[in-house]
Amino acid sequence: MPLAASINSRPSDDLALNTQSHGEVLHPPLKRRILCVCDPRPGQTSGYRLRALQRLGQDVIPFDLSAYEPRSRILSALRFRLPAGPLIYRVNRDLLHSVRQHKPDVVWFDKPIHFTKNTILAIKAEGAQTVCYNQDNPFGPRKDHGWMQFHRIFRLFDLHCLLRTVDIPRYSRWGLPWIKVLLSYEPTVHFPPPPGWSDDRRTRGVSYVGSPYEDRPKFLQRLVEGHLPVVISGPRWRKFLPPEFLARYLSHDYLADSDYREAIWQSRINLSFVTQLNEEDIGHKSMEIAACQGFLLALRTAGHQAAFDEDREAVFFSSLEECAEKCHFYLDHPRLREDIALRGRQRAVRSGYDNDTQLAKVLRRLDGSDQGADAEG
Repeated sequence: MPLAASINSRPSDDLALNTQSHGEVLHPPLKRRILCVCDPRPGQTSGYRLRALQRLGQDVIPFDLSAYEPRSRILSALRFRLPAGPLIYRVNRDLLHSVRQHKPDVVWFDKPIHFTKNTILAIKAEGAQTVCYNQDNPFGPRKDHGWMQFHRIFRLFDLHCLLRTVDIPRYSRWGLPWIKVLLSYEPTVHFPPPPGWSDDRRTRGVSYVGSPYEDRPKFLQRLVEGHLPVVISGPRWRKFLPPEFLARYLSHDYLADSDYREAIWQSRINLSFVTQLNEEDIGHKSMEIAACQGFLLALRTAGHQAAFDEDREAVFFSSLEECAEKCHFYLDHPRLREDIALRGRQRAVRSGYDNDTQLAKVLRRLDGSDQGADAEG
């Protein structure tokens, strides 16, 4: 039986919304009807946010974007690169129909790349507020495809949820309404292992679960050359590493939900990077690893250093050499790893790095309240 199937309950310490911020009592957000335009499939972080809005007492109506994905890989790629005309007509038509049918107070968009200016204006004319939550970066140096419609509509939203520090001066300069939120973990998915978990059950040494962005393939190869027990899981690695390397060090492709959580539990060291061409200053996986009470070894950035107390709640590196040195050291010190992982978990809960706390900030901003908001514009 899979480990996840044997667990019938989970810690509830972070399912309840944080009710205090710096000693201030926070009021629950007002109840609204929210049309959530997202992909709610298992493993999708937008689906996690939908759950969080429901837990926050909102009347949430899903608008499932996955139902509009073309079955043809060619059409799907074309729709991504050129989101216009017949390729996006149906999703725009159906969203407007849903807005007119359900009459939401808020339409919550998760990465709105297929919607036209006329659609957003029509939604606003119906009296709904519009919120844009976008984990990716349409303005960064990576110059990803797919942002054509977004660039036409982003100035129309009533509120932007900003996850990158670098976006704050941009949106402030443009005079757009924003609130800063953190990349956050899902408390029903990312939680600690059962009591008594130890290295006897950690079969992954130096573990990386994720994609082969930027220099990560070469970085992990160099760790292997340094005689470290590297284990990799994630999609697309076969395009970047030789077959003989993958046969030894790639354990799984894409991992989600319980499989992803268990990979963190089973790892002695969990590596986390940031995608620098996407202008990230903190890794989403860092929050999830900490929430799962995994030992976190992350790239040293201002964002990571603000989120976790270095060497007490997480460990950081700035170079390949420093990463390798710390891997060798902490593999030999399981008690230190366990203590740091526990403090990292406590910090994630105490500081409200969960979806509920972060999305409650957004709802309170819509209420006209500044409570719990770190910064806003």
